[in-house]
Amino acid sequence: MHSTLLSRLALVTGGTAGIGAATSEALRAAGYRVAANYGPDAEVANAFQARTGIPVFGWDVANLDACIAGVARVEEALGPIDVLVNNAGITRDAMLHKMTAAQWREVIDVDLGGCFNMCRAVIESMRERRFGRIINISSVNGLSGQAGQTNYAAAKAGMIGFTKALALEGASRNITVNAIAPGYTDTEMVRVIKPEIMEQILKSVPVGRLATVSEIARGVVFLAADDAGFTTGITLSINGGKYLT
Repeated sequence: MHSTLLSRLALVTGGTAGIGAATSEALRAAGYRVAANYGPDAEVANAFQARTGIPVFGWDVANLDACIAGVARVEEALGPIDVLVNNAGITRDAMLHKMTAAQWREVIDVDLGGCFNMCRAVIESMRERRFGRIINISSVNGLSGQAGQTNYAAAKAGMIGFTKALALEGASRNITVNAIAPGYTDTEMVRVIKPEIMEQILKSVPVGRLATVSEIARGVVFLAADDAGFTTGITLSINGGKYLT
């Protein structure tokens, strides 16, 4: 294992459950030091820390000041952040003709606003140190669209445009910025889908099943690597063939 990798610190937002938890654990298994951010569910986060030993830090990614303060806490405890995984996200599904302004804003503020807030909080340090790996967790529905998710699809598509633009800004400083667009994955968020709708979803996935969280995390580990420096501005689709671009 490279000596540089042993000192790399990765921060995963929403890093204590679902894809985020799998990502935190996969990065640690690959040799990174890891910090996991969490939002409102301290009980889940504390159980994750007790189980894994990965330190957890709570703040609201939708609040820029909270992100700046949270990053400062992580850096004070563990050092500068080399890898940022923007995984925190929520859904507030509704057909547009029934969607409230609050449902729209909450998803945009957490899913897309959180991506800006966290990148803004780490980018100056990455530029100064001339190294960074940023991985933004988008969604297949940001590429294909999904009825009942105009808010979520807009936020996740916005992350992809954001990724491309920031990749251009970071390239000369050895900062890569990439997105992953997972397909339907076996997480708590997906398990609440009604069985009859899930049956239709599985029919639409050529491989005929949900992704495992570890299959998404594998993509993050690839993009985070020191030797992935020529891969930037891409969207890695891990979706079982559901949507091919």
